[in-house]
Amino acid sequence: MTKDECFYLGKIVAKFSFKGEVLIKLDTDEPEAYTEMESVLIEYNENLVPFFIERSSLQKSTLLRVKFEDIETEQDAEDLIGAHTYLPLTMLPELEEDQFYFHEIIGFEVIDSEHGNIGRITGINDYTAQALFEIKKGDKDLLIPMNDEFIEKIDKPNKTIYLNTPEGLVEMYLG
Repeated sequence: MTKDECFYLGKIVAKFSFKGEVLIKLDTDEPEAYTEMESVLIEYNENLVPFFIERSSLQKSTLLRVKFEDIETEQDAEDLIGAHTYLPLTMLPELEEDQFYFHEIIGFEVIDSEHGNIGRITGINDYTAQALFEIKKGDKDLLIPMNDEFIEKIDKPNKTIYLNTPEGLVEMYLG
Protein backbone atom coordinates (compact mmCIF):
# COMPACT_ATOMS: atom_id res chain seq x y z
CA MET A 1 0.00 0.00 0.00
CA THR A 2 1.30 3.48 -0.88
CA LYS A 3 0.76 6.85 0.78
CA ASP A 4 -1.44 7.85 -2.17
CA GLU A 5 -3.89 5.15 -1.08
CA CYS A 6 -3.86 6.34 2.54
CA PHE A 7 -4.66 9.30 4.74
CA TYR A 8 -2.50 10.71 7.52
CA LEU A 9 -3.86 9.69 10.91
CA GLY A 10 -1.27 11.17 13.25
CA LYS A 11 2.19 10.99 14.75
CA ILE A 12 3.59 8.81 17.51
CA VAL A 13 4.71 11.43 20.01
CA ALA A 14 5.69 9.58 23.19
CA LYS A 15 6.08 6.35 25.09
CA PHE A 16 3.35 5.79 27.65
CA SER A 17 4.43 2.91 29.84
CA PHE A 18 7.27 0.48 30.41
CA LYS A 19 5.16 -2.17 28.58
CA GLY A 20 5.70 -0.69 25.14
CA GLU A 21 2.62 1.53 24.88
CA VAL A 22 2.79 4.72 22.82
CA LEU A 23 0.75 7.89 22.39
CA ILE A 24 -0.40 8.88 18.90
CA LYS A 25 -1.34 12.54 18.42
CA LEU A 26 -4.35 12.18 16.12
CA ASP A 27 -4.88 14.68 13.32
CA THR A 28 -8.67 14.52 13.29
CA ASP A 29 -11.76 16.36 14.49
CA GLU A 30 -13.29 13.06 15.66
CA PRO A 31 -10.66 11.13 17.66
CA GLU A 32 -13.31 8.82 19.14
CA ALA A 33 -13.86 7.37 15.65
CA TYR A 34 -10.41 5.76 15.82
CA THR A 35 -10.51 3.92 19.15
CA GLU A 36 -11.62 0.55 17.70
CA MET A 37 -8.98 0.10 14.98
CA GLU A 38 -7.41 -3.31 14.41
CA SER A 39 -4.23 -1.93 12.85
CA VAL A 40 -2.47 1.14 11.48
CA LEU A 41 0.23 1.66 8.90
CA ILE A 42 3.41 3.18 10.30
CA GLU A 43 5.95 4.89 8.09
CA TYR A 44 9.18 3.06 8.81
CA ASN A 45 12.31 3.36 6.63
CA GLU A 46 10.20 5.05 3.92
CA ASN A 47 7.77 2.11 3.81
CA LEU A 48 4.29 1.74 5.27
CA VAL A 49 4.38 -1.19 7.67
CA PRO A 50 1.20 -2.63 9.25
CA PHE A 51 1.17 -2.73 13.04
CA PHE A 52 -1.63 -4.62 14.77
CA ILE A 53 -3.29 -3.10 17.83
CA GLU A 54 -3.90 -5.11 21.01
CA ARG A 55 -5.78 -2.28 22.71
CA SER A 56 -6.24 1.46 22.52
CA SER A 57 -7.98 4.26 24.41
CA LEU A 58 -8.20 8.02 24.26
CA GLN A 59 -5.98 10.03 26.59
CA LYS A 60 -7.10 13.65 26.79
CA SER A 61 -8.74 14.85 23.60
CA THR A 62 -6.54 13.87 20.64
CA LEU A 63 -4.01 11.47 22.13
CA LEU A 64 -4.61 7.80 21.44
CA ARG A 65 -2.86 5.41 23.86
CA VAL A 66 -1.96 2.29 21.87
CA LYS A 67 -0.49 -1.09 22.71
CA PHE A 68 0.80 -2.72 19.52
CA GLU A 69 1.34 -6.46 19.16
CA ASP A 70 5.04 -7.39 19.43
CA ILE A 71 6.03 -4.03 20.96
CA GLU A 72 6.77 -5.19 24.48
CA THR A 73 9.41 -2.88 25.94
CA GLU A 74 10.21 0.79 26.34
CA GLN A 75 13.04 0.36 23.83
CA ASP A 76 10.67 -1.13 21.22
CA ALA A 77 8.34 1.83 21.73
CA GLU A 78 11.24 4.31 21.61
CA ASP A 79 12.02 3.19 18.04
CA LEU A 80 8.54 4.29 16.95
CA ILE A 81 8.58 7.83 18.39
CA GLY A 82 8.25 10.44 15.68
CA ALA A 83 6.81 7.97 13.16
CA HIS A 84 3.76 8.98 11.13
CA THR A 85 0.69 6.76 11.09
CA TYR A 86 -1.71 6.20 8.20
CA LEU A 87 -4.92 4.37 7.36
CA PRO A 88 -6.33 3.31 3.98
CA LEU A 89 -8.57 5.92 2.33
CA THR A 90 -11.37 3.34 2.43
CA MET A 91 -11.51 3.78 6.23
CA LEU A 92 -12.51 7.44 6.07
CA PRO A 93 -16.05 7.99 7.35
CA GLU A 94 -18.64 9.06 4.73
CA LEU A 95 -19.30 12.78 4.66
CA GLU A 96 -22.38 14.82 3.87
CA GLU A 97 -22.75 16.12 0.30
CA ASP A 98 -21.52 19.61 1.27
CA GLN A 99 -18.48 18.32 3.19
CA PHE A 100 -15.12 17.14 1.87
CA TYR A 101 -11.77 15.74 2.85
CA PHE A 102 -8.83 17.86 1.77
CA HIS A 103 -7.39 15.15 -0.48
CA GLU A 104 -10.73 14.84 -2.33
CA ILE A 105 -10.75 18.35 -3.74
CA ILE A 106 -7.22 18.49 -5.18
CA GLY A 107 -7.71 19.12 -8.90
CA PHE A 108 -11.16 20.72 -8.53
CA GLU A 109 -11.88 23.82 -10.62
CA VAL A 110 -12.75 26.93 -8.61
CA ILE A 111 -15.51 29.21 -9.86
CA ASP A 112 -15.85 32.59 -8.14
CA SER A 113 -19.20 34.40 -8.30
CA GLU A 114 -17.53 37.63 -9.52
CA HIS A 115 -14.51 36.41 -11.48
CA GLY A 116 -15.61 33.10 -12.99
CA ASN A 117 -12.97 30.37 -13.19
CA ILE A 118 -10.08 31.42 -10.95
CA GLY A 119 -8.07 28.21 -11.35
CA ARG A 120 -7.58 24.69 -10.07
CA ILE A 121 -6.93 23.56 -6.50
CA THR A 122 -3.37 22.25 -6.25
CA GLY A 123 -3.27 21.78 -2.50
CA ILE A 124 -4.55 22.76 0.91
CA ASN A 125 -2.37 24.74 3.31
CA ASP A 126 -3.51 23.82 6.81
CA TYR A 127 -0.37 25.02 8.58
CA THR A 128 -1.93 28.43 9.24
CA ALA A 129 -4.62 29.39 11.76
CA GLN A 130 -7.17 29.03 8.95
CA ALA A 131 -6.80 26.45 6.19
CA LEU A 132 -6.24 27.90 2.70
CA PHE A 133 -7.14 26.68 -0.77
CA GLU A 134 -3.95 26.72 -2.89
CA ILE A 135 -5.16 27.60 -6.38
CA LYS A 136 -3.15 27.78 -9.61
CA LYS A 137 -4.33 30.01 -12.48
CA GLY A 138 -1.77 30.07 -15.29
CA ASP A 139 1.45 31.25 -13.67
CA LYS A 140 -0.33 32.81 -10.67
CA ASP A 141 -0.79 31.18 -7.27
CA LEU A 142 -3.81 32.19 -5.19
CA LEU A 143 -4.38 31.53 -1.50
CA ILE A 144 -8.06 31.71 -0.58
CA PRO A 145 -9.20 31.11 3.01
CA MET A 146 -11.24 27.94 3.34
CA ASN A 147 -14.10 29.77 4.98
CA ASP A 148 -17.64 28.34 5.08
CA GLU A 149 -18.98 31.81 4.31
CA PHE A 150 -17.04 31.85 1.00
CA ILE A 151 -18.07 28.36 -0.14
CA GLU A 152 -21.37 28.49 -2.02
CA LYS A 153 -21.49 24.98 -3.43
CA ILE A 154 -19.36 21.86 -3.82
CA ASP A 155 -20.13 19.90 -6.99
CA LYS A 156 -18.21 16.64 -6.45
CA PRO A 157 -19.43 14.87 -9.63
CA ASN A 158 -18.17 17.78 -11.79
CA LYS A 159 -15.10 18.43 -9.60
CA THR A 160 -15.99 22.08 -9.09
CA ILE A 161 -16.18 24.36 -6.05
CA TYR A 162 -18.18 27.58 -6.23
CA LEU A 163 -16.97 30.48 -4.08
CA ASN A 164 -18.21 33.95 -3.28
CA THR A 165 -15.04 35.71 -2.16
CA PRO A 166 -14.91 39.16 -0.58
CA GLU A 167 -14.20 42.11 -2.81
CA GLY A 168 -10.50 42.62 -3.48
CA LEU A 169 -9.30 39.14 -2.50
CA VAL A 170 -9.07 37.61 -5.99
CA GLU A 171 -7.94 40.93 -7.53
CA MET A 172 -4.99 40.93 -5.14
CA TYR A 173 -3.66 37.87 -6.99
CA LEU A 174 -4.94 38.28 -10.52
CA GLY A 175 -4.57 42.09 -10.65
